[in-house]
Amino acid sequence: MYAAPIEELIKAFQMLPSVGRRTAERYVFFLLRKGKTRVSRLSAALSSLHKDARSCEQCWVFAAHSPCSTCADSRRDATTICVVVHPQEQHVIEQMGIFTGHYHVLREHTNAELDPDSGAIKVKELIARAISPDIKEVILAINPTVEGESTMLYVERKLREQAPHVTVSRLARGLPMGSDIQYIDAITLDSAITHRQKTGPQ
Repeated sequence: MYAAPIEELIKAFQMLPSVGRRTAERYVFFLLRKGKTRVSRLSAALSSLHKDARSCEQCWVFAAHSPCSTCADSRRDATTICVVVHPQEQHVIEQMGIFTGHYHVLREHTNAELDPDSGAIKVKELIARAISPDIKEVILAINPTVEGESTMLYVERKLREQAPHVTVSRLARGLPMGSDIQYIDAITLDSAITHRQKTGPQ
């Protein structure tokens, strides 16, 4: 066992995805070797994240303000919502500059074996937006994995039941099964959004 402050930070780093004990130890001793300036900078950044980052109450992306800058932009197409699971995916699509509508971040995948209405996945919030007669299309920009397919089917069903006037579409060609939107190249993602396919009866 290391000294209590070291052990505490090792355990904190282990809370991060894919960080085991040895990796956490390397992080801690790197910070110790680099001195108090690095530690203070990391501490300040974490404090700012905790204090200043919040959820946009419209699209559920993390932002400094609510509504976020995208939702507050009156120049965007208010009739179309692009649905993603993670905020990083919204960021990737936005950087492309090819989508001019609004977004909705689900935050989690749904699972047929669990309670999909638990609140962890922001489907109820999506439906509340989609029932507006102003919304014409919902684009499901979700990774085509097994989890992603389950999520898309669930979201589609809810939209059909509660917002039947809305056209539901998925990203089309260019996204192979098992791919991750965060790491797709610009040309492939552009093609997938441009050539998206409508799903089911309209």
